[in-house]
Parts: sequence; structure tokens; C-alpha cells
Amino acid sequence: MRRPAGSRRLVRTVTVIAASVLLAGALAVSILQVSRARCFALTGPVVCRVETERPLVALTFDDGPTEAGVGAVLPVLQAHGAKATFFLIGRETAERPQLAARLVAAGHEIANHSYSHQRMVGRSRGFYERELAATQAALEGAGGESRLFRPPYGKKLAGLPNEVRRQGLTLVMWDVEDPQTQDPAAFADKVVTKARPGSIILLHAMYPANATAREALPRILEGLRGKGLQAVSVTTLLEQARRPEPSS
Repeated sequence: MRRPAGSRRLVRTVTVIAASVLLAGALAVSILQVSRARCFALTGPVVCRVETERPLVALTFDDGPTEAGVGAVLPVLQAHGAKATFFLIGRETAERPQLAARLVAAGHEIANHSYSHQRMVGRSRGFYERELAATQAALEGAGGESRLFRPPYGKKLAGLPNEVRRQGLTLVMWDVEDPQTQDPAAFADKVVTKARPGSIILLHAMYPANATAREALPRILEGLRGKGLQAVSVTTLLEQARRPEPSS
């Protein structure tokens, strides 16, 4: 029995709507995956590790600065002769410039992690411009000279990388990050196992919830040294890209 024309049209309409919903869902998932891809951005280069023959890794910390975080991390880095890059939040840097200045005075690098630490996807160009520029001003006020930027939560699509490039910054991600464990020994072992020459290691140590990373830091530095790896800033690592170890 043949269906009435109205019924056939309804079936076609429902089919088209269902297909559109599925397509929109697939597109949304794809956009989400691209936005958090470590080593890819739609518009502009991303650094997530460095090709080098030298036994160097970049040690990086996100967020802050906070008194507890800076106070806990600095002595450990000094004791192990390690240098790091601190990707700081502009608002917190403006509120506590003396902490950012302490990092610089200790020979570490401070870099841009946005002003408000909001997810930077689907925003206006003006929003990106203000977030990056205000943070650069706060960093420079504390004595920072870095031209590096790391997006909050690692999220980026087209607009943000474009603005990063317009402001003469380099977008830096990572290839080793905080493991999902509350055991400092396991935390350190996972970081050290994944690290290799040219790695960029991401740690969070500034807030009360980051106690595991703070406790693991000495073990991480000892483990890296045991693998013959030296912890340096991102800029130092970038300067050594593809440069072979000098022959003796």
C-alpha cells in the first residue's frame, strides 16, 4: 500500500533533520578534538616538543603566581640546578608582582597564560587581544621578557592562534603532563618515564590541590638527572633545536 504524499514528505523531513543533528554532533566533536590537540592549531604553528640532540627538557609550570607555589618550588629548583618556565595568569601576576619578580630574580622565565584564565575558544578578536596584551604588560612590569604563550586548558582554535601570531608570541603546549595520581612517587615515575630529549613537561604546583606535584618535584628532577636530562626553560630549549652536542 502506497503512503500518502504528506506522509512521505514527513518521513523525508524527519530523515533530513536526523542527518543534520548527527552531522552537527560529529562536527562539534571534531571541533572539540581540534581545540585541545596538543601539537596542532588551525591557524598558526604550535610547539609541543623540540627536536634536539642535546639532553635537555623544558620544565614548565602553569597558573599563579601564589606564595605557596613559588615558596615551595623555588628552593627545589635551586637545589637541583634546574631552570623552568612559569606560564602565569595575568590577573594574579598584576595582584602579586613581587612573586613574579622573585621567579625572574632566581633566573627562571615567566610567560603568558592569559589574563583571566577563561577558555579561549569562540571568543572575539578583541577578547583575545586584551587577554594577551594585558598579561604581557603584567609580566613585563615584573621584569619578564618572554614572548611565549600557553592557552588555558590547552584550548585553541583559529582566532586565538591568529592573535598569538599578531602579538609576536609563540604558542607553547607540551608532550608530558601531570599524571592522574595522588601518589608522589608514581607521579614522578610517570613524568620521568615519558620525558625524552626535547620534551616540554607541564606541571601544576601553585594551588592547594596541587600538593602531589609539589611533593613529586624533587623525585622528578632526580629522575631526569638519572636519565641524563637537564631541566631548562622553554626559550633555552628552543635555542638548542636541532643543534648537536659539541664534540669533545
